[in-house]
Amino acid sequence: MKVEPKQILSVSRRTDIPAFYMAWFMDHVARGVIDVVNPFNQQVRQVTVTPERVHTMVFWSKNFGPYLAGRYGEQLQAMGYHLVFNFTINSRSPILEPGVPDLGQRLGQLHQLCCRFGSASVQWRFDPICHFTTQSGNIETNLDDFETIAAAAGECGISTCTTSFMDHYRKIERRTRDRIVFVEPSPTEQIKILLKMEQVLSPLGIGLALCCEKNLLGRLPAGSTIKAGACISGRRIMADHGGKVSQRQDTGQRKTSGCACTVSVDVGSYSLHPCHHNCLFCYANPACDRRRHQ
Repeated sequence: MKVEPKQILSVSRRTDIPAFYMAWFMDHVARGVIDVVNPFNQQVRQVTVTPERVHTMVFWSKNFGPYLAGRYGEQLQAMGYHLVFNFTINSRSPILEPGVPDLGQRLGQLHQLCCRFGSASVQWRFDPICHFTTQSGNIETNLDDFETIAAAAGECGISTCTTSFMDHYRKIERRTRDRIVFVEPSPTEQIKILLKMEQVLSPLGIGLALCCEKNLLGRLPAGSTIKAGACISGRRIMADHGGKVSQRQDTGQRKTSGCACTVSVDVGSYSLHPCHHNCLFCYANPACDRRRHQ
């Protein structure tokens, strides 16, 4: 008898559901369906989210504190879902990420996730790498705490760090024009940065993966272990949890830029779920932009 692959839910690339919208999410899981709005054509489709249809839920967040406090992961596991966690932990910067908790709290959350759900289910994202000028005129980066975060991740048994360089969208320029100016380092400088990160991570047993940086992968020197990343990997999910999920590449993501993610269904909404972290480099829909346009 042929076994049909189950779905992977992405929860969510479009906003931070674990930090702000878990009550909404759990309510819809209990109902068994979620109405998902297509962000491009606004069409609504109903997605079945029962354990019979969903193999794994991939949670994306910069603050898993509310998720851990509510013991939502344990509830979902008891229902029969497998879990994966994409935890973005960048250097402390009240300028770039004004709404995220203190770095020490986030590292504590990382430790809790690994202890409660296993290190194999937790993926660390240091994303994006940012360069910017402030009113002083000096070029600054958000790499200051990278070694500290890497050391903590290594102690937790994390095996991969996924990163990319910031993409410069026009909406970001409008958002930041009175505060900072983002600058883009040359490809040569970007390669130097990545090789230095690789040098920090290697002794800790952590590999470095690039998210949507196809052009940089081709510039890496021979011998580098840096590889293309897949923040949602069907192959890895099946290796860790068994069962069957689709192995198709997600054509809805930035495939031409090097995204290697497996197909998934994202259940977040830019319009219904604005993110209150209000990160200056965000490409999505932070709450600060919504307030500005009201």
